[in-house]
This record gives sequence, structure tokens and C-alpha cells, in this order.
Amino acid sequence: MNFDESIAYLDSHINLEATAGLIHGLSLDHMRSLVGVLGDPQDSFQVIHVTGTNGKGSTARMITALLVEHGLSVGTYSSPHLQRINERICWNGESISDEQFASVVTDVARVAPLSGITPSFFELLTAAAFLWFAESAVDVAVVEVGLLGRYDATNVCEADVAVITNIGRDHTDGEGEWRQAIATEKAGIITEKSTLVTGVTDPELRAIFDAEGPDRVISRSDDFEVSNDLYAVGGHLIDLRTPFGIYDQLLVPLHGSHQSDNAALAVVAVEAFFDRALDEAVIESAFQTVTMPGRFEVVSHSPLLILDGAHNPDGARAAARTLTEEFDVAGRRVLVIGMLTGRDVVEMLESLEARQADLVIACTPQSPRAVPASDVAAVVRAMGVMVEQIDDVATAVQRAIDVSTDEDVILVAGSLYVAGAARTAAQRIARRGD
Repeated sequence: MNFDESIAYLDSHINLEATAGLIHGLSLDHMRSLVGVLGDPQDSFQVIHVTGTNGKGSTARMITALLVEHGLSVGTYSSPHLQRINERICWNGESISDEQFASVVTDVARVAPLSGITPSFFELLTAAAFLWFAESAVDVAVVEVGLLGRYDATNVCEADVAVITNIGRDHTDGEGEWRQAIATEKAGIITEKSTLVTGVTDPELRAIFDAEGPDRVISRSDDFEVSNDLYAVGGHLIDLRTPFGIYDQLLVPLHGSHQSDNAALAVVAVEAFFDRALDEAVIESAFQTVTMPGRFEVVSHSPLLILDGAHNPDGARAAARTLTEEFDVAGRRVLVIGMLTGRDVVEMLESLEARQADLVIACTPQSPRAVPASDVAAVVRAMGVMVEQIDDVATAVQRAIDVSTDEDVILVAGSLYVAGAARTAAQRIARRGD
């Protein structure tokens, strides 16, 4: 298969990301059968497994950068992608090429019928990632969970270090003891050989993690903390205390205080992996390479255009807080918002501080799970905020730019699907302006 044919092959299988986004089957039997006929490639490298409601993508990227800076060969598997599917499978921070992607998907497709099951899109893609990592002889894979943890397709691997960033409300109705339920599912990535590194401080949730029997637990507040966090040009300067040492004035080149917490998790996870302190110069060099497309990413100025894939209330509040705390906006605030079903539209808009916006442009993400722009616009209108409805994300971004002055700020948020489409549109607009 060529690249287009490999995409068509994957698309011919059920894609839970594009449908309900719910746990499917509550079993890893299908995934175990699939990787079994591939020779269990996930057993040929060490694994740092990352889950959490928010921050797992950023944490995984920073872990990868730290490991690469130490001279290791590092595979990274993440989801969803922002613009191209290749982004999900990386070696030393670089996306898999079209040719390599097609080749490894072809290899999986050849043997998949021997598994006796009909795998999903995500199961096939995860198996392809593990196979490519094995064929590339990576030393370690940084694997981001797709959904929750226990029954996620990635959980056929065994974590040497298990990272749980936080527990928040996503993929849940918010009824009953939802925090405990989510924590129980995320705890499923912990094995008896794992060192657990977690940013979760709630004792009740910690007890759920401890019940999985990790070899060692390193937790925020008890064992590590960001002791000082100062705004810097393009990011944050942090002081960090860990079980292995104290690091002063580390530059995290990302916006948002939550990224300081993610950086702490990344440093401690890599310390746990090596079982030692890290050289400050190595950390600084690694962090200099870190970028986070679509995560409070400033893509242009005059007007200031920021993309953030915040897709749940906690992420939305972090985006709004970062904009207020770290940017001195002299002009108007324009929001371009689109979201997927399963979110409370009112809560998401409140979390994004839509009431303080001068204009909201509602759009519709390219997903079967999209909330229609008309529904978002109706809620904004009921809030008494000026609103326009433009279904197409790219057109909505162009409209926001057209009505803004150089002093204004445009924040695009609500979904990674929106952030990805907006990023593509912004790149196209920039090329036209060159």
C-alpha cells in the first residue's frame, strides 16, 4: 500500500475517536490477539506510559525531549493528531515519514487476519506504532494513552514508569463518584514493576493507585513540587524540588502555569527511569527544543492569534487564565469556538470566559461528534455576547482576523479538531501574505 491506501485501510475500520469516543468492549483481548500475531513488538523496548485528563501530551513531549538529550533512541506514540496522522508516531521527536507509515501499516494489514478479530482503527494504528518502534530498535517508547487507561489499546505494554498527570472531568457524565471511577480506569496502566509518578494529590485517589501495587510511588507535594514559578519571555522560569535533587531557574518555553507542572512531571519521570538526578544543563538543553503545536500556541501577531486545543472545562479554564495572566491585551478579545458532543456547552463557554469576549465566532469541527455551530451560537447569544456563526473553521479564523485590529487577540479553542484546522488555515494565510 502507498500512503493514501494505508489511510484508506485504517479508515475502513471502526474509528471510536470519530464516533462516540467511549470505551469499547472493556477488554484488551482484541489488542492482545493483534500484537500476538505480530510477535508482541511492545515487549522489545522499555516504556514510559502517560495518562491523565489534561497535560499528558505536553508531558510526553517533554519526557521525549529529555530522553533524546540523553542520547537514547526514543519512540513516541500520541493521539489524536493535530494536522497529519504521521504526528502520532515519532522517532526522536520527528514524525514518521509517509513511506514508513505506509510500510508499517501494510505489514500490520498482512497479518491482522491471522488474529481472528476485526480490530479498530486505533488498535491497528497502535500496533503499527509498536511494530515500527521494535523494527527501529528504540531504547524506550513514550506512550500516551488514548482514552482513560485500563482498557486502552496502548495498555498491552508494561510501564516501567507510569505517569498519571491529573484527574479531571472528561469522558464522564459527572454523576456520582466520577473522580474515583476515572482514577480507577487510569490506574490500570500501573503494573507491579512500575514506578508511578503522579501529579494527583487527593488521598482517596492516591489509595486507588496504591491498590494496583506499583513498585514505587513518587507524588506531587509529598515527593516533588514546583517551589517557584516566574513568568519569563515565552514561558516560565521554575525552581523544582524532586526526590533526586533541586533544580533552579529552569526555563520552560511554554505558556501557562500548568506547563510548569507538566515539566515537573516530565523531569521526575525521567529521573525515575534512570533512577538518578539529571544534569541541569541537559534539562535546559532538552527544554529548549520543546514546542507544543495547538497547545496555547502563538501562531501570529498583529493581531495576536493563539490556538489552544482545550476540550474540557479544566483545559478551558487553564487557557483563559493563561491569556489573562500572561498577555497584556490592549484591544478586543475575539473567541473562535467549536466543540464536540459530550461537553456541556454552557460550562465550556463559561470556562473560556466567553462573557468577557467582545465577539465569539462559533464554528463546527470536522467530526461526526461535532456540536453544530448554531447550538454554540445560541448559547453565546443567550449570554448577551455578540456572536457570529460560521460553520467552516478556516473561514471562521479568516473572519476573526478580518474584523480584528493589530491590538486585538484571537483565541481559537474548544477542541483539538478546531485547533488543527485553524493551524492549517493560519499557515495558508501566512503563505498568502509572504
